[in-house]
Amino acid sequence: MTKLENWTPERVKTALDAQEIVLIDVRTPPEYMMEHIKGALLMPMAFFRPEALPTQDGKRVVLHCGSGVRSAKMGEIAIEAGLSPLAHMEGGFGAWKQAGLAYTGTDMATGAPTAMNADS
Repeated sequence: MTKLENWTPERVKTALDAQEIVLIDVRTPPEYMMEHIKGALLMPMAFFRPEALPTQDGKRVVLHCGSGVRSAKMGEIAIEAGLSPLAHMEGGFGAWKQAGLAYTGTDMATGAPTAMNADS
């Protein structure tokens, strides 16, 4: 049986930068609007439909959420629906920020999207 792969944030970033993956964020729209990984597409867990995931030749789908719990659940559902290969980011967006990787956040003074890094 196909298993859900567990990827580190660093591996996800490398593959995303190389355009080797499609990164799907399964958090809620408000979570995504406040902060997200640049280039990640949103398919909230509440509306998750494996058959609707984007496919691009040669690109693996990688799921992520806030902590890794929701993306692991959605990954198992997608695998049961026949999607493979499939991965999710261990530790989710929290691990991404903890690793000091860049993301798009919200400037609380203006409400505008702004480039952020977890180290700053």
